Amino acid sequence: MFMKKRIVLMLVLSLFFTGAGFAGFLETPHLASGLQIRPDNRYFDVLPRIVPADQESTVSFVPLFDHVKFTDNAIYELTYTPMEFEPVKGGPVGGTKTVIIPENGRISITMLFEEEQEHDFILNKTVDGKTTQAGRFRIYSLKPDLYGMRPYKGDFHQHSHRSDGVESPPYVAGICRRAGLDFTALSDHHFRGGSIEARDFYNGLPIDLRLYPGEECHFPGNPVHILSFGAEQGLTELWKNDQAACDREIAEIQAALTDLPAGVNPFHYAACVWETRKIAEFNGMSMFCHPYWVTGNRYNVDERLMDHIFSTGIFDAYEVISGFDWNSLNSLDVNGIQVARYVEECAKGRRMPVCGIGDTHGHERSDQFGRYYTLVLAPSSDLQDLIAGIKGFRSVAVETPKGELARAYGPFRIVKYATYLLREVLPQHDELCFEEGRLMIQYASGDTSAVDRLALLQGQVARFYDKVYSPAK
Repeated sequence: MFMKKRIVLMLVLSLFFTGAGFAGFLETPHLASGLQIRPDNRYFDVLPRIVPADQESTVSFVPLFDHVKFTDNAIYELTYTPMEFEPVKGGPVGGTKTVIIPENGRISITMLFEEEQEHDFILNKTVDGKTTQAGRFRIYSLKPDLYGMRPYKGDFHQHSHRSDGVESPPYVAGICRRAGLDFTALSDHHFRGGSIEARDFYNGLPIDLRLYPGEECHFPGNPVHILSFGAEQGLTELWKNDQAACDREIAEIQAALTDLPAGVNPFHYAACVWETRKIAEFNGMSMFCHPYWVTGNRYNVDERLMDHIFSTGIFDAYEVISGFDWNSLNSLDVNGIQVARYVEECAKGRRMPVCGIGDTHGHERSDQFGRYYTLVLAPSSDLQDLIAGIKGFRSVAVETPKGELARAYGPFRIVKYATYLLREVLPQHDELCFEEGRLMIQYASGDTSAVDRLALLQGQVARFYDKVYSPAK
């Protein structure tokens, strides 16, 4: 009797999770980032998925496989719904149903996509009086300032065995691409050399991952960790070459401080100012790292010092999401506190560029690597374009704890768009990156035959983005 009930329960669950409403989505595999490709995006080309706002565009839905191809004996009806704005300029109203006749194996629709928002299309087919959902497609319309940008995923706070990490710099670079990153930097403690080693190892190879310099800096005696991304020189090099000169410069900054709030350690603050100034001098970007990290049974930075750092805005970006593992977050949700601090600072009128990072110290054993990162909207993945995108408030911090739910934090407009990208675009992007990363790791192990296969993959993400953004043909 028990076995019969168990079999019935399993059948019910099977029918529930494979029903039309789910389209098998819960059965699709998770990628390293925790994202999943919706079956509709795997079975169909949607050309394009992103269109200019307030312009007329033609969008096509193209079946890729025989099991979803359009047939002559079916009647197809498309239901359109704008997610935010009802039309006022002549676009179709929400709930508009249109009978569509496929042509040349595809369904195309030309319409005005009003405002910057997501647009939902449900395609139903009727055969012999029975109606089923044939597909559900999402389009996003963007204002001109964002339409020319592309999304780039990156993590520039992580460690190799050159400091307190586990893997070698070339290995870390390969696993970064395998996880779906477009740009990365190692940021070993007091050591810029690991990031340079990774960059130089792959120099001249046919790869699309961009490798940049990085370093996690905390001047001796200063508890604040500031990350240097993209700087042309390392701060540790300065200390090692002439620490006395560095001490004098910090002392001069400290002597010039006026109206320092009571309780703020003047040396700690002066050291932070010196570090951020030097990073800027070397054409890099400074990021305030994990301010609510718990070490020694307390938050790493005194709250009075933290208040002053936020009020003076000496850093270029704020690490709003840090790569704490699941057990750490269950013990104390540091990320929740850091997000709350971001919200409060914004409420005070202090806009802050944000980043999300993994801070990984052992990539293959980590449950957060590849699931905590920065998503930047930029015209290219060149270093200065990325930095300008972050400083220009076109970045969000993404976290996917346990690989189960991707969430973006940052400016509201960018978060809305990023949420669409995380569901509709980036899963396929991540899948394309996987093989390149695997071959990079293979090359790092000494197998030079991987180079020829890497050359075959080069440019595939750019070609995918061309389809996502380019007008339908």
